[in-house]
Amino acid sequence: MIPAQLRKWVAFGSGVGIEVEGPAGHESLHIAAVRVRPNGARVLDRFTVEDFPHQAAGVWGTDYAAFLRKLGLSYVVATVILPRRDVIVRQLLLPGIADKDLAAAVQFQMDGLHPYAEDDVVSSWARLPGSPAVMIAIARRGVVDRYAAPFAEAGIKIASFTCSASALYSARRLYAPAAPGTGVLASEWRNGAVEFYGESQAHPVFSASFELPPERASALAAAELRLDPETEPQTFQGLLEKSLRGNGHPKDGLAEDTSALPYAAALASACPHLSLSLNLLPAEQRQSSSRMVWVPSAAFGLAVLMLAGALLALPGLENRRYLRSLQQEIARTEPAANRSIALDREVDTARQRIALLDQIRGRAKADMDVLNELTRILPPPTWVNLLEISRTQVQIAGETDQAAPLLKVIDASPLFEASEFVMPPARSASGEIFRIRTNREAGK
Repeated sequence: MIPAQLRKWVAFGSGVGIEVEGPAGHESLHIAAVRVRPNGARVLDRFTVEDFPHQAAGVWGTDYAAFLRKLGLSYVVATVILPRRDVIVRQLLLPGIADKDLAAAVQFQMDGLHPYAEDDVVSSWARLPGSPAVMIAIARRGVVDRYAAPFAEAGIKIASFTCSASALYSARRLYAPAAPGTGVLASEWRNGAVEFYGESQAHPVFSASFELPPERASALAAAELRLDPETEPQTFQGLLEKSLRGNGHPKDGLAEDTSALPYAAALASACPHLSLSLNLLPAEQRQSSSRMVWVPSAAFGLAVLMLAGALLALPGLENRRYLRSLQQEIARTEPAANRSIALDREVDTARQRIALLDQIRGRAKADMDVLNELTRILPPPTWVNLLEISRTQVQIAGETDQAAPLLKVIDASPLFEASEFVMPPARSASGEIFRIRTNREAGK
């Protein structure tokens, strides 16, 4: 994780963001190109492909390539935001889970986060920095393949398929972490539904879409975020503009006619190292920008990091000397400590073995006590042809003149409780055949 004080100085790059938006089967592509520098991000140009599923991929692919050449960004790979209706966004709170165990913890709960078959799901997750929450994006494999195919046919290099919540969350924190404890709520009307994005102490990130009147939908979103019911949602564009300007973003960075989601996706494309790694595109289909493009930025960043490292190292010299002396003392006393630990282990092993032997010896006596007790309490002319004794239960089968009173007789013993017939008593030539199960009550 990049320290908060250095985020602004490593915000270098150029990127392209694509939003897939519109009714199913007639989606349009809203494309934005940006250039990111420590002093702000600037929109270079915008481009729209209307109803791309019904246009020849080669045609709009050629237009897209010309768009990038004009801006000198032919090397850039794009980040695509899939429609909200095609992505399930979930949030898990996993406090106390280490990073190395996080994947297993998320996978353990994955089946309960979506209604699809296991082999028909593509998912991706990322831990929200400084929070126990994990954002999870889930989509059907067929949906991902359906959107990936035309981009591949058009020759467009794609690095990531992500969701609007991930892009907005990352864009708000491009230059610095968001202020802790502040609640935000933003919405946009899309394809007959109101899409919401929010953050609060109750929900580190919230994303939902409602096919309801805006006032009713806003009240539901505010209630879910535990915000004031009168909270007025802002637009996605206003949310990003406020966050970026508050972190030194230039006033002309986000034009009024710039759609927020392509812009947020372009920021993620330009600075993937400062964004959530939430990517639904299969790994074998992901592409990356040319490494040579990053050489100047990397050289400058390296110089900054070296300078920062030198400044941080000065007060740490004395600490390192003290640490070396501690390590030498530890190395001197470690053999004796290891011997003590080995002796402790041997003592524990011996205690465990003694306890096991005591249990085995006591178990035989307890079983004999059960046998003696049954011999004492079972009234003649009762006789037993089957006796099974376990550590917790006893099963008795045999024949007597009347079987029903046996339950009361057995339960009256201090060694047994909760006696019951395994099967109803059956009449025989000389009495009744019974089979009884009773619990051993050794501590009574």
